[in-house]
Amino acid sequence: MPSPHFTQSLSKRLGVETGEAVLRYELLQEQAAALGRQGARLEAALAALNGHAGGEGRAALVREAADAAWCFFVQREVIGLRDRAGVIAQYAIPREVLNRIGAR
Repeated sequence: MPSPHFTQSLSKRLGVETGEAVLRYELLQEQAAALGRQGARLEAALAALNGHAGGEGRAALVREAADAAWCFFVQREVIGLRDRAGVIAQYAIPREVLNRIGAR
């Protein structure tokens, strides 16, 4: 009976995809898609907040942006991306939104 190492090596050389490899690929695809959806939600919430002149309704927009930012941070952490500073700078997340979720 061939060793597991030999079998794995042979399957890689022959380009044979194992069920595990296919599943891992599909999981990575879903993680990327979920992160993209959360990023789009954050962008939309921040655009709505930035487009608001102020006054009535601003608190609800800050709350929505904070929820979107928190969900985006969590989604990133789930896949192993822990650097928030880059995200905060890239998306220009306002301090009032960050204060609401307790981010630094």
